[in-house]
Parts: sequence; structure tokens; C-alpha cells
Amino acid sequence: MFTRSNPINKRTARRPNIVFFLADDLGYGDISCFGQRRFSTPNIDKLAEQGIRFSRHYSGSPVCAPSRCVLMTGLHSGHAPVRDNKDVGLDEQMPVPTNTPLLSEFLSDLGYICGGFGKWGLGKPGNSGEPLKRGFNRFFGYHGQRHAHNHYPAFLDDGSRKVALNNPDFSPNQKLKPTDNPAESKSYDGFIGNEYAPERITREACYWIESHKNEPFFCYIPTTIPHLALQAPPDATKAEIGKHGTDTPYIGAKSYLPNQNPRATYAAMIRELDKHVGQVIDTIKRLGLEKDTIFVFTSDNGPLYDQLGGTDTDYFDSANGLRGRKGSLYEGGIRVPAIISWKGHITAGQSTDTLSGFEDWVPTLLELLDASEATPKNIDGVSHANELLGKPSKHKKRFLYREFAGYGGWQGVWHDRFKAVRNNLDKGPQPWELYDLREDPRELTNVAAKARLVIADFDNYASRQHKPSKDFPLKGLGDKAQ
Repeated sequence: MFTRSNPINKRTARRPNIVFFLADDLGYGDISCFGQRRFSTPNIDKLAEQGIRFSRHYSGSPVCAPSRCVLMTGLHSGHAPVRDNKDVGLDEQMPVPTNTPLLSEFLSDLGYICGGFGKWGLGKPGNSGEPLKRGFNRFFGYHGQRHAHNHYPAFLDDGSRKVALNNPDFSPNQKLKPTDNPAESKSYDGFIGNEYAPERITREACYWIESHKNEPFFCYIPTTIPHLALQAPPDATKAEIGKHGTDTPYIGAKSYLPNQNPRATYAAMIRELDKHVGQVIDTIKRLGLEKDTIFVFTSDNGPLYDQLGGTDTDYFDSANGLRGRKGSLYEGGIRVPAIISWKGHITAGQSTDTLSGFEDWVPTLLELLDASEATPKNIDGVSHANELLGKPSKHKKRFLYREFAGYGGWQGVWHDRFKAVRNNLDKGPQPWELYDLREDPRELTNVAAKARLVIADFDNYASRQHKPSKDFPLKGLGDKAQ
């Protein structure tokens, strides 16, 4: 059974704050310090300049809910309780169970005030995943993922209370009517409101930070950007129009909302995300807390497969040349940008290719807080605090494991320069593919036939890491559905 450490008394000296930004469907190449050339992200880039950039960081899963579960629990996706997006009610995903403690609870036990601002996706009021029952003192945003598909919703959640926004109530899944002209802007008037939810959420996060400036806090900001639907404030989109070649109107044929300028809107959304990051950082600086705050920026999975909801991730090279997209365990679906900075503690301007993943944030952050004793003994993550603080890494040759029951059923293992991956496990046992990521980062050449001993080692490791799940069975591994 998963064990949780006893609460630890706060030290006399104040522990550092943590501000954790989690983007939604942001690709490895969607910010300029990781290769984006179509637009810039100066505030996120500045975080990288002031800290360390991880070039081989892997999200917990290639889709939203299980990735967040890995992040919060420190358990990889072969052990975590939530392993795919699974609806269990109206706009309600499978909640993380009570007996699986979360990062927010570990921090709360250490005396932290914890606030969540954005998309949760691991439960809602009344069930075991309700954030206010899992270490958070404040939650503002979207409890459910489907509600978060609209960036102009009629309301947002403030704990169990619904806060009305100045927006009409409309579905985030529509098509243009046959009588609408795709070339006329008035055809899209019904797909936007007056109050952009990411802006409101960012303001609430900044107000909350200011109200807790005198005590250590954990501010978790899982933004909904750039997840579909494609929506941005009109002025932000207008500033990008004409910069991205032929921008063909999207009429809604592949889900979500129509959009007259989908490329411009996608760029505008990420520019808005960058602006919101800057607003939070400016709040921290204005309060004189910059040296007392650890900043983390990453994304929950890779970018969308092209043209879904009007996206054009090929044009933006959102995966930075990597194979695969969201829902895939090829690199493009699960390798994500990751940055951590802490002024005066982490040397600025670094980059590392150390293999790391979402399960590592629990032990890493706790060790940075000088609270390693609060780290559960039976999690899968390892701490990278040594490397962040300029000491030799303890984990350069570690294994990393992922599985995913969705999109056909996947399993993947990383170790050093090699990666083994297989798909279609919902159809039965499948052979491994093997890639040398140092020589072949785009996974173009399967070398499994030439490295049978490596495959055997990887297969043996994977079999030890997979704990069968009745809720998320992988038929090819012998699991049986509930």
C-alpha cells in the first residue's frame, strides 16, 4: 500500500515557494527556446536563461489526465491509478483515489499553502479527487476536462462554487452552418465571448500569490493553453494575422469550433500563455520573492495530430521534427519542454540531456525544499536535485517506463541512448521496436533485429514495471477488463 510520511514541522527559515506552470498539449518545439521559429515566447525563454533546460524530459502519459496523475503522485503509468482519460459522469473524469497521496498533500504537510489555478482533471467536488480535499487551500478553474474545451465558458469553478463569466453559454463542438460564409468574420461571432478564461485564471493566481506572500506557497498553474478549441482574444489573434502564410478557414469538420484564422489563433494562444507566465513572474518580482521561488515550466503531453480542431502542428513544427503526436509513445507524443529556475541556487543558462520524467518532480522538489524525508519510499520517481544544484547526478543511467491503454495500447522503455516501444497492444502481444535516439532522434530506423539482447533486457524491465489494471487493461500484456 502507498504510504505517506508524517507531517514535518516547518523549519525556522522559510522554505522556498514553488510556482509550477503546466501547459496543455504544448509540443516540444512550441516555445522558442526549444526551437519554435514562427513566433517567440520571451518570458518562458527568460526562465530558461535563468535556470536549466531539460532536453530529454518525458510527460507522465501522452494524454491529459494520466499525465497529471503521474506528476502529482510520483508513480509512473504502470503503477499510477489513472492511466487514460476516462469519463465516469457528466464532465467528470476518473478521480485519483484517496489512498494515493499527491504532491499537494506532501507540501501541505510541510506547512505550505497550496493553490491550483487552471485545469485539474483528477476529480471534482464530492469525490476522492476533489482538490480542496487533497492538500489545496484554493482551486479556481476547471475541475473537468470537457468543460475546459471552451476558453470562453459561461462559468469557472471556485472550489465547489460556480463563478459566472461574462460569456454566452455555447458548446465548444460545432460546425459552421451551410448558410455561413467561411470568409466572413461574422460567421464566427458565436464562438467567442467577452471574458477569456485563461486571463481570469491568471489574475486569480496573481491575487492569491499576493495574499500569501508572507508564507511558503505552492502555486500550481495547469493552464488550458493551447488545448482545443482554438480560441484567443481577438486583439491577440489580429496581431498574428498575415504572419503565417495561407491561413485557410477551419469550418469545424474535424471536431471543436470553427475558426477563420486557425494558424494565427494557435500562435496567439501560445503568445498569450507566454504573457500569462510573465504576469505571474512579474508578481513574484514585485513582491520581492524571486530568490525565494522555484519556477517550473513544462507540458502535459505532445502536440495534437495535424488538423484536429483546425490545428496545423506540421506548419509550426510543434514536435520539433520528432515522430508522433499526442496519444503516441513515439517521442513527439511524450517528450516535452521542461525548465526549472531558482535564482541564486540553480546556475543560470544550463541545459541537460539527463533522462527525466514527470514522476521525478515529487522527489526532486521535496529534496530542493530540504525535505527528502517526506518523499514516499515506494514511488517511481528519482530526485534530480543534485544536478540542479551543481552536484554530480545520481541517475544518469536510469530506466524510464511508460504505458498507455488508449490509442491502441502502448508500452515504452527508455535507457541511456536506446528506446523500445510497441503499439496495438489492445489486439494482443506485439513485437518491440528499438531506436537509438542519439543517432536517430526521429525514430526512423528500427534496430530491434540487430540488438536482441537489448530488447530482452528492455522486455524484462517492462514486465516488472507493469502492474495490471482492471480499469485500463492492456490485452497484449494479458490484462483482463473489469
